[in-house]
Amino acid sequence: MTSTVSTSEKVGESSGARGQDVDRTTPLLSVRDLQVHFPLKRGFIVQREVARVKAVDGVSFDIYPGETLGLVGESGSGKTTAAKAVVQLNKPGNGSVKFEGQELVGLSTSAMRPVRRKMGMVFQDPYGSLNPRMRAGDIVGEPLKVHGLADTKEAYREQVASLMTTVGLSPAMAERYPNEFSGGQRQRLGVARAIAARPSLLILDESVSALDVSIQAQILNLLQDLQEKYNLAYLFIAHDLSVVRHISHRVAVMYLGKIVETADAKDLYERPLHPYTQALLSAIPTPNPVHERSRERIILRGDLPSPLAPPPGCSFSTRCPIATDICSQTVPELKTLAPNQQAACHLATSV
Repeated sequence: MTSTVSTSEKVGESSGARGQDVDRTTPLLSVRDLQVHFPLKRGFIVQREVARVKAVDGVSFDIYPGETLGLVGESGSGKTTAAKAVVQLNKPGNGSVKFEGQELVGLSTSAMRPVRRKMGMVFQDPYGSLNPRMRAGDIVGEPLKVHGLADTKEAYREQVASLMTTVGLSPAMAERYPNEFSGGQRQRLGVARAIAARPSLLILDESVSALDVSIQAQILNLLQDLQEKYNLAYLFIAHDLSVVRHISHRVAVMYLGKIVETADAKDLYERPLHPYTQALLSAIPTPNPVHERSRERIILRGDLPSPLAPPPGCSFSTRCPIATDICSQTVPELKTLAPNQQAACHLATSV
């Protein structure tokens, strides 16, 4: 069983993200031993299951009100699948997902509707995530109609105008179609739509990775402003570790469907304990040429193993530069090695 640290402290700017302090007393979202396996079937007339893709395999984490949890890892590590399982777009095969104390696993579609009002999603592709046949105002206002949050047409128009203003767009743009907006403006539309129903949690799935660097900074600043204003919690999924460091209070590192390390952002970047996290951080370029030439790079051999046939023992053992015999024989537990920092590694030591 995967362990999770429960703390009762407050973290602020020292943790990596600016904004108000986070009270880690009662989680807004609590995920325990989450598993999402997809059957692989063969056969034309009678199909039979021949294998299972272990996309998410025993993931546990908490997110507190007003907090940003960064979820990082290579493509194919299971980040997006885990996020979709949180909102029950992917049905978990096992585990628990509690939101505001309510168990979501097993809820019907109708029972999930009021819960989804409190969860917003911003997708990676600002071009593909908006309906090209809908005007911007209708896109932003759709959650208001679905959840009955506007009593009159006038109230509806006022709320749409307010939402567009909040994300830095002119209300006069409400009559435009998505193709008339730039990539950054489209992502602002996506953010406006996500916050329209007044959620308490936003799931941001690679929401800035398709944007230019300067536009990324604008969207990140917008997200942090919204977090301060509405006390939003974020599950921020990304592969760019420098972006994650900028916005996250805590970071969870995923590898082949499992979380291999969790820590406060400051501690993770200053003192990574898992070899995989160390390798990821060593790949981040630095603006100092002298430091860049002198620092040690950790080059991982081989490719990410297939979730169809994960290696025995530690899933990272086939690429780990310090692996020993025990690593390929026994699955390591996610254990506490420092205050608010855990790692799933046989060879990592307490600090």
